[in-house]
Amino acid sequence: MTTGTLITVAPTGAESAKAEVPALPVTLDELLLTAKECEALGAAVIHVHIRDDEVRPTLDQGRLRETVAALREGTDLIVQLSSGGAVTDPEADRLAVLDAVPDMASCTMGTLNFGDDVFLNRWEFIVDLHTRMQERGIVPEYEIFDLGHLTALQRLLGKYGLPAGGHVHVDFVMGVPGGMPGTTSALVAAHQALRDLPEGTTFSATGIGRSTIPVMLASLSAGGHLRVGMEDTVTYAKGRPVESNMQLVARAVGFAQLAQRPPLTTAEARGLLGVPAAGR
Repeated sequence: MTTGTLITVAPTGAESAKAEVPALPVTLDELLLTAKECEALGAAVIHVHIRDDEVRPTLDQGRLRETVAALREGTDLIVQLSSGGAVTDPEADRLAVLDAVPDMASCTMGTLNFGDDVFLNRWEFIVDLHTRMQERGIVPEYEIFDLGHLTALQRLLGKYGLPAGGHVHVDFVMGVPGGMPGTTSALVAAHQALRDLPEGTTFSATGIGRSTIPVMLASLSAGGHLRVGMEDTVTYAKGRPVESNMQLVARAVGFAQLAQRPPLTTAEARGLLGVPAAGR
């Protein structure tokens, strides 16, 4: 069991509207303040989606580069850009996310129904994303929405080799309508399937909405890590909206400490994930 806990904050996402969730950080200044606050509490990775001037999800290259630069200058966090974007984003724009040269980027391992939409991830696109990250030294986090995605990852690594950094880290995204449920039994099944991946593979878990707390507790008990944030839940408790990402990170840190697995520092997180030192 890993002795510390990697805590990732996903502060914004592409689904929630600022008008409906006023606390959502959508400007660069809001995102940077959130990043600093969450780092001070114990987050080591920030999973980034950005918005345009009308607060709509965007993959604009200029904004992505500006965001990566600001986060690197203002924090020591590992900057992980989403290559998923919004479900309507074309593949070319999603691949171009890598041109902003983040420390990490997400790589979703298959297509799935995403509520009423379809989150398309063709095999050829996955291979392209994986190999481009290898070439550029960008460390992937493989996003697993269902058990079949772990089989696809086994196939990917077998045919195209280990990722940049040499370490395999996955994130179980649980509770999305169309994906695996956010339950302890589903996490146990996913955890057992990791045995078919390279030795030393690590995992985080993300519980969407009301599955946040059960998934956090199950992940910690299985030796896993945590991803929390307003991308994944905007309700702290029944009838109680989330006030800030800091509130969610603080709860995750508290659970990690209760499990006697305190948050990893950013330096420890880089060592775990195979991410080069800041300023590479």
